[in-house]
Amino acid sequence: MSKKAPMENQDQINENLEHQEIITEQEEASTVEDFFADERQLSEHQVLLENIQSELKTMQKDHEELKDKYMRLFAEFDNHKKRTIKEKLDLMKTASQDILTALLPVLDDFDRAKQNEELSDGINLVYQKLYKVLENKGLTPMESNEQPFNSEFHEAVTEIPAPSDNLKGKVVDTIEKGYMLSDKIIRHAKVVVGK
Repeated sequence: MSKKAPMENQDQINENLEHQEIITEQEEASTVEDFFADERQLSEHQVLLENIQSELKTMQKDHEELKDKYMRLFAEFDNHKKRTIKEKLDLMKTASQDILTALLPVLDDFDRAKQNEELSDGINLVYQKLYKVLENKGLTPMESNEQPFNSEFHEAVTEIPAPSDNLKGKVVDTIEKGYMLSDKIIRHAKVVVGK
């Protein structure tokens, strides 16, 4: 019995070893399968990550384009708003231009009458009131006599020999006054220029 027992133990040890080898082989096989399964999952995750990064880049590009369009549209709207306000202000400044231009011959008649004869106090008072009202509306006469001739402000009716050397190229006489309405010329001065 004593010889049989070590044999049985040896058989049992051998069986245990074979069983251990089978389990080890199965574990190794499952580890390899797990490795390839993990490798496949990693590959799938990389593809998914690349897709997400691509979509992110596309969305960022779209965002930049929309932001650029928005900024341009905002700037265009702001410019339009400023331009509209400026046009309204200009229109309000010069809204009475037609009426004032129609009244200029009346002022010219008053000026001629004052040069030729003494006006009565009543007529002089009417002239002063009319002149002040027009001045308050932005009408200002141009001073032309003895000024250098400037084609932007003056309209030369004729040239005459200059009475003195310092009047050459300058306005010698004003035939009809020029007027400005809020820094805008509404009538050029008709002048005689010395040569």
